[in-house]
Amino acid sequence: MSSSDFDPRLVYLSPKDNICVVAQRLEAGARVLVAGETIEVASTLPIGHKIAVRAIAKGETVLKYGAPIGSTTAPVARGEHVHTQNLQSDYIPTYERDGDGAFQG
Repeated sequence: MSSSDFDPRLVYLSPKDNICVVAQRLEAGARVLVAGETIEVASTLPIGHKIAVRAIAKGETVLKYGAPIGSTTAPVARGEHVHTQNLQSDYIPTYERDGDGAFQG
């Protein structure tokens, strides 16, 4: 894959990466080119967030800029948002918010 296989609103820097980074806010329903395939974004994605370049299995290492940043806690489909709902850090503690918005660690 090359950068021409991706929408210009996405950053894909390393052929090792299984995610790309959102360089411009994408609204839910936007259509983007990901790895040569046009997909519809399911939810609004802020700048700096990640989407899957290809399907990523549960427990698989996520690579960003060619470096591991964590592993998935659930299967992730191509074009799906990769964030705290399906990604855990393998390097620092992962914190979650409880029903009142307080962090649980």
